[in-house]
Formats: sequence, C-alpha cells, structure tokens
Amino acid sequence: MAIMPLEYSVTYCAENHYDRVVKNAIWQFLIIPEDNDNQELISIVFENSLNIPTQYSINGFGFKTLRLHPRIAFTDVRFKAVFKLHKQNINPFDFIPGEEPSVSYGRLTSLEFMTTFQPFLCPTNFTRLPQAADSSLFGFDRNASIFDNLLALNHWVYLHLYFQPGVTHVETILEEILKSRKGVCQDFTHLFCAVARKNRIPVRYVSGYLHQGNGYFGDSQMHAWAEAYIPEAGWIGFDPTNDILAGDNHIKVAHGRDYQDCSLLKGIIFSPGNNRTTHSVEVMARQDQQ
Repeated sequence: MAIMPLEYSVTYCAENHYDRVVKNAIWQFLIIPEDNDNQELISIVFENSLNIPTQYSINGFGFKTLRLHPRIAFTDVRFKAVFKLHKQNINPFDFIPGEEPSVSYGRLTSLEFMTTFQPFLCPTNFTRLPQAADSSLFGFDRNASIFDNLLALNHWVYLHLYFQPGVTHVETILEEILKSRKGVCQDFTHLFCAVARKNRIPVRYVSGYLHQGNGYFGDSQMHAWAEAYIPEAGWIGFDPTNDILAGDNHIKVAHGRDYQDCSLLKGIIFSPGNNRTTHSVEVMARQDQQ
C-alpha cells in the first residue's frame, strides 16, 4: 500500500488595531511556505479587510514575501492567508556518514568551507554566547561524528531550557535566556545555533509552521528550528524545542542568521499612537493512502 504525500492546509490570521488613525503604512509578510525537495506549495489565498492590492517580492535570502502599501486612512485591519501544500514523507536519518570524525572536522577548518558558509558561522546579537557561560555549556566530543554531537546538543538544549511562553520577547538575548532557563522555540533555536557555531558548524535559523497533532511544543504563531550543515549529509533540521529532527510535521517558510532575518511581519506605520496586534496559525493535515 503506497503512502501518498501529506496534504497540509495552513491558515494564518492577524488583526491590528491602532489608537490613532493611520494615514500610510507599508507591510511585508514572510509567511509563505517554501517550495523545496520535499515540500510543494499548491495554492495561496491572501485577503485583507482594506482590500489592498498584494504584491510579491523576494527578500535578501531568496524567500518570497507579501507586500502591502495602503494609501487610505484606517484604525483597524485584518489579514488572512490560507496556504495548501504537499509534503513528502521523509526520514531525516536517511543518510550514510561516510567519513571518520577527524576528516569531517578537518573540513570545517578549510578556507573554502569557511568562506562558503560564512553567514551561518558568525555569531549575531541573538546567537552570541555570554563570555562567562562559555566554559559551562555543552561541549563537543571530537571522537563522535558531527551528526551525533548535534543530536546530543539538540537533547541538551531541550533539557537545559523550559518551554514557557510570555517570559521572553523578540529582543531577548542569550544572556537573559541562560539566566532564567525559560523561553519559547525562538530561544531554544538561538541557543542551539550559538553552541553549534561556536564549534564551527554552519547553522541556519528556520521559521515555519508546526503541525502539533503529535503533542509537540510550539505556540499559536510560527515555529522555529535550526538547520545545521554536515559535510557528508548536507543541511539537516534540528528542533531543540521538541528534541526531534525536523520532519513531516515541520513546514518551512524561510531561513536566516537569526530571528530578525525571519521575522514574519515587518513594516512602517505612519501614526503617532500605539497599536495592538494579534496573530494565530492553524495547521491541518490529511494523509491519503491507496
């Protein structure tokens, strides 16, 4: 009995209320699922309560964005996007480590390797480890493979931090996270990236959607995980929030160096007042067999 690709439907909703009239605004949404080897985007429906025409553009990392530029005054606006896609059933362990660990670690120090992966090797404001914490954090075992070390790191981050919404925010740095040991998927991913990069492993911060039907940790918005480059295997996804490898339940939208590169909404609002924004995401899956 052949297993057909998973069919997913993702519904993203956002509501913005402004205390004062907005006379001009520019928004960019980074919420469209990526087309890749195991993920095929079938359709996009995007609506807004102001009936603003939608434009598409490509960001600096090559991912498609939705752009809107209303030229009318408003105080409230609602957005709704529905994406339908297929995902292939994948086995994230389906590769054969063909090198001795010493050979793989040697590749990491070559000039060609470091030049190629430079954007994902350097620490950022959100993936920089505090100096005082360096010696007490997870250490790589050079007798084990890179993949096995990353699996162990994934597990260590999962145990070291406690999933608790509302404790951190999008500007929280690792020094604060390591003190409280609490956070959400963004924080787990930043810590994984920081330790892996400290050990010369190129790592990308990934934003996307998570089907939570299997009881995985996530929130009501978008999920975050990491992709690490392993010389003999390529880019492999690690989800330290759930202590798993990224698989069928992970729907990728974009990647970058950290959260700032993958922020779901960026914009400029011409209004002197405050605003309130709410987001919600619903991921539905259906698998057909024949």
